[in-house]
This record gives sequence, structure tokens and C-alpha cells, in this order.
Amino acid sequence: MEPEGWPGHIWLEGRTSVHLRDHQTRPSHMPRGPAAKTGEGFLNPAMAPARTRSVMLLADALEHDWLVSEGKPIRILDALCATGVRPRRWRKEVPHQERLRITANDLDSDALDWGRKSHQTHPIGDDIEWIPETSRFSLPQEGIVEDGIQWVKGDAKKIMVDSPFQWIDLDPFGSPVNFLDTAIQSISRIGVLEVTATDTAALCGSAKTSAARRYGSVGITDSYMHDDATRILLGVIARIAAMHDKSMHPILSLFDGHHVRVSVLLKRSKEVASNWSQNIGYRIRSSPYHFAEQPSGNYSGPMWIGPIFDAEIAGRMTVENAIKLCAGRDADYPADWNDFDIEHSQREIERTVRHISESADLLSKEHLLVAIDDVGIAAGIGQIPSMKKIKSGLENRGFKMAHCQMPEPMFATDADWETVLEVVRSAE
Repeated sequence: MEPEGWPGHIWLEGRTSVHLRDHQTRPSHMPRGPAAKTGEGFLNPAMAPARTRSVMLLADALEHDWLVSEGKPIRILDALCATGVRPRRWRKEVPHQERLRITANDLDSDALDWGRKSHQTHPIGDDIEWIPETSRFSLPQEGIVEDGIQWVKGDAKKIMVDSPFQWIDLDPFGSPVNFLDTAIQSISRIGVLEVTATDTAALCGSAKTSAARRYGSVGITDSYMHDDATRILLGVIARIAAMHDKSMHPILSLFDGHHVRVSVLLKRSKEVASNWSQNIGYRIRSSPYHFAEQPSGNYSGPMWIGPIFDAEIAGRMTVENAIKLCAGRDADYPADWNDFDIEHSQREIERTVRHISESADLLSKEHLLVAIDDVGIAAGIGQIPSMKKIKSGLENRGFKMAHCQMPEPMFATDADWETVLEVVRSAE
């Protein structure tokens, strides 16, 4: 039986064919910001970069064996999958498929039916034999395994309580806080938790009561609010993880368009978890900002003040690797796509990881984040020099500098503030 409205019309995300419902218009290339929700099971095209990075991280974990021992399988859950675009991309685009045990869950049966029909219509064709893992679930209705994905209609919290996973993705509509405790408990002794938060008004400081209620934090709406938002979410995850004797190690954490997206490695270790508060503090808005253990003056937090990237893993998230893994092939493109569509699809893949690898080393250790607009005012100059000139000036003085993947022009450096101002003035 076909879902109501099938087949809709086809879009390509990464290498995966996605059927959009007729009420959802064809996405624009390189979309920004939240999409207007047009019904249950809609696809938000602005989340495509987050899904692409998830594919890349999972592929990296399998290739470099930093999550499980060589050859061991990974149990992976998209807890709130909607129409299943992310698990379908995991299944289509990640190598070493025989090691993946993918579960796609949602409470919306119509969305699941749409996702399943899409998966059936575009089979992977790798002839891997899949065996249902029914023993993993204590559900009234067992999941259905089709071509490498186990589709389950159920409550996300119940599934996570009943079953251990080594990789969990949480992408709710709004705040993820209601799911964090259960997800962290469900993660095995070592595992990855990927979390999306779209309640950016709370995380960025403009909805102060929501921020206090959900995250126990205070934010400031200025140039550093997006970095604040990322760190506030990391701080909440670290605190909850410590409650369950787990430590948190950020792999990739950033603000993209209209949402915060963090990917963290959780490990069971009472000793390390006991020290979680050493990386918690406040951003003090002095000139420049600095982190402190206690709030004073004009501040935001509490938040995570430690590294937000893993240098080795994030360092491999290059444009070249993104294109190799996720860019469409001739056989993937919809029949109505032209050269313009193909070119812009590839540009979207490139944009997904632009600046990540180059900033990985700096964002994995102590650094200074500098907003271009702010540094011009602080330096007292009218014309702000280009990033290229600033980078050259800092490197000539023996410092590192990297453009960061942020909504506004920003860079990270290991130079001190006075050196940055000196370089900006001299490069004018």
C-alpha cells in the first residue's frame, strides 16, 4: 500500500534520492535558516549540511576504528527520524555497510511509511544479507528490517531505555533537553551522541526565561552568541553525562544557519567524569572576552570552556573527503536535474565542511575567537583588512590563525589580543 500523496517529487541530498511531498516546494540550493513546516514528515533542507557531516563522522569512525575495535559492528539509532533521510544516507553513503546496525525510529507512522517507501523505491543493491535484531527491542510491535535499516514506530525514550547503542542522533523540533538524560544512559561504555538544538533564541540569549529554565544559563546577544550557544549545550551534556559516570569529549561542535549541532564522544569513566566541572565556566565580556570559573560583570554561561573540536577527527573533514563520500554520481541525479543543479549540489557539499579541517587544530585547544566586525572597532580603523591579510600578518609573527565555520565572519587564533590589534592596524 502506497503512502498518501506518493510519489511526490524527487530531490537529491548527498547521494540519496529523497521523495518530497507535493505540498513541499522544491528546495532552493544552499538554503539558510529554518524551513516553514508544511506538514508532518517534512524535510528541512537547511539541515542537509548536518546530515552530511553525520555521514562523514560515521564513515571516519569505521575507517579509523576510533569507536569500536576493528571489524566490530556499530549499533546506530536515529531516535527521531521523521521520513528517515539521515538513516537512508547512512545506509547509502557510508562504506563498510556490513558493520552497521541502523535503526530509524519515529512516532509518526505516516512519516515512517514515507521513509520506508522511499527506501524501497531506491534500493542500495549491495546484496548484504540483513538479519532482524528483534532481541534488541522490548516493543509491542517489532521493527521491520528492510535493506539494512530497521524501521521502528515507537517512543524514542523507551527504545533508548530498552536498548544500548553506540551512536545516537537526536534531532528534535526545538530543544533536545527532554531526551538527553535517556540518550546518555543508552550509550554503551563508549559511544557517540549527536545533538541538534533549534531553540536558538534560548541558547543565544534573547529568550532569557527559556534559557534559564531549559539550560540553567544566561546569554548575551552579541557577536559571540553563536559560540556561546554551542558551549552552553555542550555544558549541559557534560553535566548530565557526569551524573551517569561518563566523560564527554567534543568531536565537532558548531552553529550552522539556524541551529546548534554538536557531536561528542562519551566514555564511561568515573575518574574523568568527576573532573567535568574543570571545563565549565563563564565568558566574561571584557576587552577581549575571557573565560572564568565564576561570573562577574557582563557575562554569559555557565558553559563548556574546553575544546570544541577533536583535532584529528575534525582535521579529516576536508572538502576533498566530503566530495569523495557524499557528492552525487551520474547515476544518482534526478532526471529533471541540469548542469546548474549538479554544480550547486556539489557546492552545497563543499560548504558543509568549509573551514572545518583548517580550524580543527586551534578549536581543539585554548584559542581566541575574534569577530571581524568587532576587531575593526577595537582597533580604531575604518577599513577592516581581509582575512587573508590578517592570517599572513599573524603567521609572520609566529602565530596560527584559521577562518571558523560560523554565521558571521570570525577566526580563531593562538595569538593574544594586543597582537591581533597590532596586525589588524598594520594590515589596513
